[in-house]
Amino acid sequence: MTDPEALRRRALDALTTARARTALLTSCVDDGDLTAQHSPLMSPLVWDLAHISNQEEQWLLRAVAGHPGLRPEIDSIYDAFEHPRASRPTLPLLAPAEARLYASDVRGRVLDVLDRTALEGRPLVDAAFAFGMVAQHEQQHDETMLITHQLRRGPAALHAPAPPSGDTTGLPAEVYVPGGPFTMGTSDEPWALDNERPAHTRVVPGFHLDTVPVTNGDYQRFIAENGYGEERWWAPEGWEQIRRHSIGAPLFWFREGGQWLRRRFGVVEPVPADEPVLHVSWYEADAYARWAGRRLPTEEEWEKAARYDPATGRSLRYPWGDEDPAEEHANLGQRHLRPAAAGSYPAGSSPLGVRQLIGDVWEWTASDFLPYPGFTAFPYKEYSEVFFGPGHKVLRGGSFAVDPVACRGTFRNWDLPVRRQIFAGFRTARDATTGPGPVAA
Repeated sequence: MTDPEALRRRALDALTTARARTALLTSCVDDGDLTAQHSPLMSPLVWDLAHISNQEEQWLLRAVAGHPGLRPEIDSIYDAFEHPRASRPTLPLLAPAEARLYASDVRGRVLDVLDRTALEGRPLVDAAFAFGMVAQHEQQHDETMLITHQLRRGPAALHAPAPPSGDTTGLPAEVYVPGGPFTMGTSDEPWALDNERPAHTRVVPGFHLDTVPVTNGDYQRFIAENGYGEERWWAPEGWEQIRRHSIGAPLFWFREGGQWLRRRFGVVEPVPADEPVLHVSWYEADAYARWAGRRLPTEEEWEKAARYDPATGRSLRYPWGDEDPAEEHANLGQRHLRPAAAGSYPAGSSPLGVRQLIGDVWEWTASDFLPYPGFTAFPYKEYSEVFFGPGHKVLRGGSFAVDPVACRGTFRNWDLPVRRQIFAGFRTARDATTGPGPVAA
């Protein structure tokens, strides 16, 4: 897309969509809920609200437009690296009304900047990159705020229709992904972030991958067979973690009356057996995979399964092709407040037949978060570079809480392996020792 007016429309749409979601997430509760810290793992919602606008001010008003700054005195308060989440309630945060006025003021000025900025000639504005980056940043914080809503106690404040039903009848339990080279990452996706770049060739041996994510029903069998009680399935750090915190099920699950229940956005309900399992740490995913005689896929295996088209040898933008996500492709954008059942979205299948690689649940991989060959930090080191190393594990694919602007076949997420509050699940893999024959479901 090189037409400047089309780029402006795309940027405007992305910014507007993000702001409407932010408004929903911050208007459905009262000021007490906005300023409260619902978990030490998360910021108060009002911090996220002002942080979103402070970043927008810094990048679009100051860096792009050369504006001296509306509220430079609050930069430190809303610096995510300066203040850990647990301490943010002690800061002199903008009150909800003031935060909303600040957000409105920044956005009004940003729209003027978008109208008059030439979208070429500088890396920061080429193809409207900075505007896309800011929209993605806001949507990422919207997902963070949705996590806070899940952690919040009290009656439901958010509502959404159920996702479409799924069916695994006739689907193989796993799909064979042929070995060989493929193109990983991107060099030409205009709004791709620095850690997705550059495109490069990876050679991946053949392997088998679950056709659908691991479900709650699958995971209940792991629990029933004492998966949490046998040290042999667990990485040492994971075993120590579940012992110390008495973890015996995914976060928000509890046992009552002989059945598993869960708390989901203020509603208590039976755990649906056919949905992808959610709110498990990397350690739990890894232990399940070992118990099942399998393993987590590597990041490059996941991306090859999601993007490689054996008919052409190309890497696609998404599993279904190069077109942007539509409702029939994936469960994205907070349209539903839960994953869709396993087997949903056949129109979103990869060329190899793998389902639900985009949307529903973030999928833990076996890989540490590391730079690609030729990586260059842009536009600042704190977006990706400071997180590289063995401390963070890569997640792929997005969740029901991710907007399409912040989700694509090359998009990389990362988090600490202990994290359970995020909308994460997984699928498993195994080495190809017996050829491409699928296993019947």
